[in-house]
Amino acid sequence: MRWFWIDRFVSFERGRRAVATKNFSLAEDYLTDYLPGMPIYPQSLVVEGIAQTGGLLVAEHSGFRERVVLAKVSRATFHFLAQPGDTLTYDAAIVDLKSDGAICRGESRRGTELQAEVELMFAYLDDRFEGVDLFEPATFLGMLRLLGLYSVGRKEDGSPLDIPVHLLEATT
Repeated sequence: MRWFWIDRFVSFERGRRAVATKNFSLAEDYLTDYLPGMPIYPQSLVVEGIAQTGGLLVAEHSGFRERVVLAKVSRATFHFLAQPGDTLTYDAAIVDLKSDGAICRGESRRGTELQAEVELMFAYLDDRFEGVDLFEPATFLGMLRLLGLYSVGRKEDGSPLDIPVHLLEATT
């Protein structure tokens, strides 16, 4: 990911659910440039933050072997606009996981207030894209560590997530 629309993971349950946070400050350029004089967080970036949370949840299920892309935003409902000083909590859950992709439901909250609800479809890139990495593996692992994925991530049995061998090998 070139841009991070999440700051860190709060919880991560393999194959089920991921929760991440995003803090907004007036110092972020896109807040002042989006609607001059009215600094709000663009709704498309809220969707992208939830999609990054859900996309990493879907990709981790295969040990980051599948190349996962956001294929469709099926539904997006916004209840209010996020502003500088807000912290949004993104909660993404896998609804259906198939061999060609996944469906996730997500929401965004400011504290206990529901800010947005989305339904997202993710697709796995097929063999036409074989050999094409979406991210350089060592850089990708560094990003996952910065986001705290392996600090909070848990397998189905509650044990900590293991870092996939192919990502570890890329760092040597």
